[in-house]
Amino acid sequence: MSRRRVIAGVLKALQGRYPTTMLGGWSAGGAGPFRHLIGTILSARSRDEMTERVCDRLFRRYPTPERLAAARSRDVERILHDIGFYRTKTRYVIDSARRVVGLGRVPDTLEELMEFPGVGRKVANCVLVYAFGKEAIPVDTHVHRLANRIGWVRTRTPEETERALSEIIARRHWPIVNEVLVAHGKAVCRPIGPKCGECAIRRECARGAKC
Repeated sequence: MSRRRVIAGVLKALQGRYPTTMLGGWSAGGAGPFRHLIGTILSARSRDEMTERVCDRLFRRYPTPERLAAARSRDVERILHDIGFYRTKTRYVIDSARRVVGLGRVPDTLEELMEFPGVGRKVANCVLVYAFGKEAIPVDTHVHRLANRIGWVRTRTPEETERALSEIIARRHWPIVNEVLVAHGKAVCRPIGPKCGECAIRRECARGAKC
């Protein structure tokens, strides 16, 4: 069996096995691109549960790009205070809202999104996948770790992992890679104390096969 078919089988086996991630839930619930953009910026170095609570508070107070663009920094800081790097993220989200207002839309290309403050490849690819349904592979710490642990790649950085995965995974499967691996990484394939005995893809995993 080809490597691509094996990986496709793993993704299929994991898809829908766990509760959706924060971004997956927003996508399923019809959240717009602006919420995905701001939420993903806020999610850096923050747990989904905290990010979701803070986003809910932020969007209750500032439900549109125009409202957030006109917000005072100190008011936004109070809302974001519970999240890591809240002062920096306050600047990022207000500046991003101003850019969206100026453009009249949230961009739907990697290049345009990466011009926004606080937006790197991972955030931009998340917006492309979850907000616009485009073919991209967002690689965060979970995806980078699992892709190496399972044995799909041997890479040192998320950027290297993204490039490697794009070569061995069929494009039609790209949009589910982040959702599937992040959910699996949180529920079973944890950084410390992975539950190999409960793993549905143990036979296809370089580490699991040795357990």
